[in-house]
Amino acid sequence: MIRTATPTSTTVSPASKVMSSAPLDIDAAEFAAKFGQEPFLIGHQLCDHPLFEVDRLLELAQSLPEKHIEYNAGDLPVVVEPGKTPANGLSPDETIRRIRECKSWLVLKYVEQDPAYSDLLESCLAQVAKHSEPIRPGMCSPQAFIFLTSPGSVTPYHIDPEHNFLLQIRGAKKVCLFDGRDRSILSEEDLEQLYSESDNQERNLQLADENRNRCWTFDLQSGRGLHFPVTYPHWVENGDEVSISFSITFRTPDLYRRQVLYSLNDQRRRSGQSPAPVGSSPLRETFDFQSYRIRHRIASMLNRG
Repeated sequence: MIRTATPTSTTVSPASKVMSSAPLDIDAAEFAAKFGQEPFLIGHQLCDHPLFEVDRLLELAQSLPEKHIEYNAGDLPVVVEPGKTPANGLSPDETIRRIRECKSWLVLKYVEQDPAYSDLLESCLAQVAKHSEPIRPGMCSPQAFIFLTSPGSVTPYHIDPEHNFLLQIRGAKKVCLFDGRDRSILSEEDLEQLYSESDNQERNLQLADENRNRCWTFDLQSGRGLHFPVTYPHWVENGDEVSISFSITFRTPDLYRRQVLYSLNDQRRRSGQSPAPVGSSPLRETFDFQSYRIRHRIASMLNRG
């Protein structure tokens, strides 16, 4: 069975409610040239926003389901074997209150569950949609994440499956981001594993020594944001101060198709076949995708019956 989710009906419209002043500063020409292909910087006006004060983040953490808070030790190497990221021995509240000295990394997931953060996410993505819709139409599944990181902490080498803009609110971090189109860096098997994992929980990868310097490096300061193209591997090292970052993400229908195709290839590889890389046979892939959709629709109807 393919472990995949269908696109949600939640959409973001460019006409969504916006703040009194635009939260993002986007260069239209650079966005058009690089979106989905290369990382690039944007500006934002959120550094003094009250939603990112520590007391408000504590309140948010206490309101979220436990499964939507992930935290661990931050004193880590760049590459961590999947499934072996160590815990920090603290509760989420303790981690947030002691973030300056506890050498930890914490993420609050799906913070759009809180109406105030949902409004902020919509305001930001309304601006993004004006530029992204001509390139990747159908913005859907808007989600937001807040990262709190101790000084010097490392987020190990991994990939993510969404369109992402990481907005640096407080502190600074070094981001090393690798070209996800280069199969000598990110293999077909890596992508198959990502898309076959239930809920995409395990995203850590191995990084070959010869590839460690083949990356874009950004010194991401507060007031700046960085675009991460979908499944471009990266690792992050925090600066000398506590870091707070706001990640605004969304998906598009083409990513659902990509997810299905890599999941199918994972099934083929597990059965002993050597599947052709995704993108190498458009006609076959269209047939595979449409066949999967029909089977999925029939199964859903039978389950409802």
